[in-house]
Amino acid sequence: QVQLVESGGGLVQTGGSLRLSCAASGRPFISYTVGWFRQAPGKEREFVAAISWTSPDTYYGDSVEGRCTISRDNAKKTVYLQMNNLKPEDTAVYYCAVPDLRYTALTIAEDEYNYWGQGTQVTVSS
Repeated sequence: QVQLVESGGGLVQTGGSLRLSCAASGRPFISYTVGWFRQAPGKEREFVAAISWTSPDTYYGDSVEGRCTISRDNAKKTVYLQMNNLKPEDTAVYYCAVPDLRYTALTIAEDEYNYWGQGTQVTVSS
């Protein structure tokens, strides 16, 4: 089992920035790919970014490409999502997630992630 806790969400104006954190416990963190997803009211959950356990490689969803940076600090067992130039359409609950298996390749597929945090709300005002 792995436990994930997101933090760093809040209310920000258009054009502002936030840094979300995903703190993990319960398993060796260094061997796991970590993904960020978001879900807006009335919409399906959407891939935001992912970082692999090696290199590390990163990948971003089209809607945040160029505005977000995902990074990890394995010593702190934490993954960060730096979001800049935020827009009202970025308003959503943001979740981090990890697959069940270690050494899983970087993936954007939601169904390949087995453990999820409780989410952190990001609200961008216009």
